[in-house]
Amino acid sequence: QVQLVESGGGLVQTGGSLRLSCAASGRTLSSYAMGWFRQAPGKEREFVARITRNDGTTDYINSVKGRFTISRDDAKNAVYLQMNSLKPEDTAIYYCAADGVNWVVRRRLFHYDYWGQGTQVTVSS
Repeated sequence: QVQLVESGGGLVQTGGSLRLSCAASGRTLSSYAMGWFRQAPGKEREFVARITRNDGTTDYINSVKGRFTISRDDAKNAVYLQMNSLKPEDTAIYYCAADGVNWVVRRRLFHYDYWGQGTQVTVSS
């Protein structure tokens, strides 16, 4: 069992930056690939980024490539999402999730075993 807690969300202007954190308790995160998802009002939850365990290979949706960076610090049992050049369309609740399977590309919600409660990111125009 893994408990995940996101933090770092907030209100930022277009072009600004935020760094989201996902802290884990229970089992160590080094056993999992980790993902970030987001859900905007009235829309389905969508995949944003993923990082594998061991070698830290990453995967991103096209709309955030070059702007967002996912990273992990297994010593701190945490995963991060650095978000730069934020746009109003990035406004959403952001969730981290843990996946026991270590493939590089796994973007479906059902691939993930554990979820946090989310943190709100609002980008004003």
